[in-house]
Amino acid sequence: MRRLLFLNGIKAFEAAARSGSFSGAGAELNVSAAAVSRMVHLLEQRLGVELFERKANRLALTPAGRAYQSGLTPIFDALASLTAQVTAPSGMRVLTIGVGPTFAMRWLIPRLSEFRSEEPDIDVRFTTGGAAVPFGEDWSCGIKLGTGDWPGLVAEPLFAGDLLPVCAPRLAAQLKRPGDLRGPHLLRVAHASDDWPSWLKAAGVARVTARGTEFQFYGQALQAAIDGLGVAMGIRPYIDDDLAAGRLVAPFALSVPKGMRWYLVYRGFRTEQRDFAAFRRWIIRAAAEPAARGKVGGKIRHAG
Repeated sequence: MRRLLFLNGIKAFEAAARSGSFSGAGAELNVSAAAVSRMVHLLEQRLGVELFERKANRLALTPAGRAYQSGLTPIFDALASLTAQVTAPSGMRVLTIGVGPTFAMRWLIPRLSEFRSEEPDIDVRFTTGGAAVPFGEDWSCGIKLGTGDWPGLVAEPLFAGDLLPVCAPRLAAQLKRPGDLRGPHLLRVAHASDDWPSWLKAAGVARVTARGTEFQFYGQALQAAIDGLGVAMGIRPYIDDDLAAGRLVAPFALSVPKGMRWYLVYRGFRTEQRDFAAFRRWIIRAAAEPAARGKVGGKIRHAG
């Protein structure tokens, strides 16, 4: 017999963990932030473990919370996808893509209209992907950052994951050389703790340690950089459109490889499916287009 306790609390926790706040979860679930907080607290009491560390301005997942969310999110996504398949009109063509929220927001969604214009009859649906999320059985394909080693899956490279510091134009004007960077202003991403050390080492800046605000996702750190909070470590292709539009500036020309690439990941039998084949052709073509070239601190300056 299944032991499913307090499903409302589980839904509230998963939404808060994914959005990074009780208010964000409340907006998604159509309840107040206080109600989400109460449900999560009750869930923690019933589980006997703390899922969040409540800090002044943000929520931080505990190790137990991260483990719980990493398992729950794919389950809820699979349930949503299954429900959509069951309720879809007969004959509807559905393509389900497992993709992380930042990649979806900063690269895929802005280009999706191009695919829709080519394949207007395909209903594209997103489900949570990312490096830490297992490949979903209901996915048509996934877009993942890694080394390309996913047993049982085909992995086709799309982009190199190059790292490049970025910030708002006004802040970039104050940065003449890498040594001008200050640790408290260097925005961090929780799951990418090696990004800043790798770049600072390549730049020959030994005395600076990133100590700025930490975020759960790259997208949150990049938005904070756009808003002038500090310097974020950008990763391509997340930053290309913002650089081209001038929302972000790369104050230094030096970029370093992250050591991983972005891949289109799928099961081999999918190549026989018309809808996936059309998406595969499109995204490989779109990924091969020249990367957007942004503004680099007035002129290109090499670190050193």
